[in-house]
Amino acid sequence: MSDRDTPRRGAWAALLGVAALCAGGALGCPGGNGGAPAGSTVAQLMQERGLSEADVEAALKTYTPTGKHDEYLLFASGGHAGNLIVIGLPSMRILKYVAVFTPEPWQGFAYGDQTNELLVQGARDGRPITWGDMHHPALSETNGEYDGQFCFVNDKANARIAVVNLKDFVTTQIVTSELIESDHGATFVTPNTEYVIEAAQYPAPLGGRYAPIEKYDEEYRGAVIFWKFDRTRGRIVPEASWAIELPPYMQDLSDAGKLASDGWVFINSFDTERSWGGNMEGRPPLESGASQNDMDYLHIIDWRKAEKVVQQGLTETIAGMRVIRLQTAIEKGLLHFVGEPKSPHGVDVTPDGKEIVVGGKLDTHCTVYSFEKIRQLIEQKRYEGKDPYGVPILPFREAIRGQVEIGLGPLHTTFDDKGFAYTSVFIESTVAKWSLKDLKVVHKQPVHYNIGHLVAAEGDTVSPDGRYLVAMNKWSIDRFADVGPLLPQNFQLIDITGEEMRLLYDLPIPLGEPHYAQIVKADKIKALEIYPLGTNALEHRPDPHAVKAGQQRIERGPDGVHVYMTAVRSHFKPDVIRVKQGERVHLHITNVEQARDATHGFTINSYNVQLSLEPGKHCNVSFVADRAGVFPFYCTEFCSALHLEMAGYLLVEPIE
Repeated sequence: MSDRDTPRRGAWAALLGVAALCAGGALGCPGGNGGAPAGSTVAQLMQERGLSEADVEAALKTYTPTGKHDEYLLFASGGHAGNLIVIGLPSMRILKYVAVFTPEPWQGFAYGDQTNELLVQGARDGRPITWGDMHHPALSETNGEYDGQFCFVNDKANARIAVVNLKDFVTTQIVTSELIESDHGATFVTPNTEYVIEAAQYPAPLGGRYAPIEKYDEEYRGAVIFWKFDRTRGRIVPEASWAIELPPYMQDLSDAGKLASDGWVFINSFDTERSWGGNMEGRPPLESGASQNDMDYLHIIDWRKAEKVVQQGLTETIAGMRVIRLQTAIEKGLLHFVGEPKSPHGVDVTPDGKEIVVGGKLDTHCTVYSFEKIRQLIEQKRYEGKDPYGVPILPFREAIRGQVEIGLGPLHTTFDDKGFAYTSVFIESTVAKWSLKDLKVVHKQPVHYNIGHLVAAEGDTVSPDGRYLVAMNKWSIDRFADVGPLLPQNFQLIDITGEEMRLLYDLPIPLGEPHYAQIVKADKIKALEIYPLGTNALEHRPDPHAVKAGQQRIERGPDGVHVYMTAVRSHFKPDVIRVKQGERVHLHITNVEQARDATHGFTINSYNVQLSLEPGKHCNVSFVADRAGVFPFYCTEFCSALHLEMAGYLLVEPIE
């Protein structure tokens, strides 16, 4: 073994020590693994299961004994499932799916209570939408560091943004603007979470109006929305938000500047050809039409200057959103372009904010731009021309520090604490580790297979941790048991502490299609253990209808029957509700438990109601008892030895 294998020798020596102690069950080591009898030594288990030294070392690095917590939490997009996935590292245990854009029954999300209204917030053109194509979670930041307070997520398909409060991992807000029809450069936050960025992807007439596709150049546009975030309220404030109109290129990913580049936003793009397809009408397919030019445009936006332009009232209102029109953005010096190699995808600001790394899907390089050079070129107005809409273009060679040869299909880049960058290489199915200082690749780690995004621990903050990297692979092919043609994707945990990367663990993700993730130190999350009694989880304050023990009652009013109910092991009170057919029923249910994990559920037969009632939580449900009959209700969360007895009846008396 070489010197760099010293950690492996140490791990192996420790393993052999464990093996010796385990012989004959000396440490109570569990038997039964791989069919081995109790008391088998580790060496015997390895032999019987065909495990190598590297396999066992990887297991030691990821194994998290019962009762011990993970050091990091990974927040990953749930893709088409429209939810947020929370995974512990290094164990790679899935801890939670957070319901966001999609009804989710276990959490009682959009099954009867106020969360139904939450989904309605995200309706477009008055049409409720019950799924989302989630792509890019973004954790809230303070001074460029994750602060563990909020997570923002986007819905590419329907141009929506949601806020997840990390006090309880509950979605509290969904916003949308009909200014744009889709998004992809979302969500990314400015260093103090002043704004949540949402950049459109596919150009369309702004505001949802119609224009023939043949008028693409004249009538179709992109835009980037700066959603104002009020940290005190934990809410996006639509009336304080604004947007900038962009040319009809397909804006892609975004990143906010930090430290040296604070106050700027960078958005890459493709289809500077302005191709729009028509392959059944004698035109080239959009795909090939959008891949002709050798260069596309990195969008460089001075958002602090743009904020002042908004304050001066130099905007136009479109679909209820204040918009800085493209010509104003050009005249006020808010928007500049610089060329970026063919069909770029990832755009990532380095931890010190001094450079921007762009990977081109159809190029073999990562290009490293110098922000200082960009700033000087803008100040000196050194342009190599303008695009067809008049946006000034900075000279490419004068804006970059250099390029690094990565391989076939570089996409996204993340960073560690030792001056290295890590880029996903899609076609090669590798992660490339390269030196930011020398712009040279130092190692490549094969992954399985077709990696898209990747993420390192706190890798897009001002102070990355290094240690772990997760490759988010689009294909798994032969990694797992056959489950039919639709396969899970594969998250692979990689150790990046040494000179060479080491693959540790495969995690199948049975939801499609996850995209991006962020990894935060677990101790930054200060989640509630229980709710203060009577809390409305969507607003994080006491609900006016909260019920205390001894205050249970049924009242009739002009708007229907109000039932003030409590849930406690192992009964609801009241457990018999009598109403007349056609009356509106308002259920106000408080879980008065204050013991951790003492969760109850509530459902009524035939009314599509399902609530999750965590300790202290309050929920309100309203429905019309439109059919006469007897409808049992019961607790859906196994809560005690008398769980099955935690039930009652809704009696709907027929109209005479």
